[in-house]
Amino acid sequence: MNNRFEGKHEHSGRSSRTLLDSEKVIRGIGLKKEDIFLDAGCGEGYFSIAVSEMLGNNGRVYAIDIDNRSISLLEESIKKKNIGNIEVFTGDITKKLPIGNDSIDVCLMANVFHGLVINKEVESTLNEIFRVLKPDGTLAIVDFKKTDGPPGPPVSIRIAPEEVEEIISRYGFKKKKVIEAGKYHYTVIFVKKIK
Repeated sequence: MNNRFEGKHEHSGRSSRTLLDSEKVIRGIGLKKEDIFLDAGCGEGYFSIAVSEMLGNNGRVYAIDIDNRSISLLEESIKKKNIGNIEVFTGDITKKLPIGNDSIDVCLMANVFHGLVINKEVESTLNEIFRVLKPDGTLAIVDFKKTDGPPGPPVSIRIAPEEVEEIISRYGFKKKKVIEAGKYHYTVIFVKKIK
């Protein structure tokens, strides 16, 4: 991959809430009502909230992000909507997650993966995601198409779905499918392989 990007990529940025149809992405993932869901790098939590509404009282959502401001906004939304099935953490998804082994059914990383790649944080992150996912658990990567923007990051750090598959398959995951996630995004769905 030829990356001309210089410096470290910041993991927080403007929300892409208006660019993505969260319900379309969630339908494509194939969530079940009793699933335990991890929104890794949740930002302001628009996916977390959409998933919590879909799951109702049967499932659980864990939302984690490194940006304090984003987490505060998510906590305000949870309080305002009186949501009881989301647990929020301020934390770094490249380090140990406050979640037990084999406890998550579905993990979503939306608009996060390109930053992990450019910052060389893929290995630590995917090892943790592998640890917390149940056998045959789902990992969904939503990211910007590799086309000139705006919106989104510079094209030099965007990653095509084939590149995502090549990288993630090294860490115990098998690609299931690629789906459209809107005008600017794609979703690649992976399954955790049982070793």
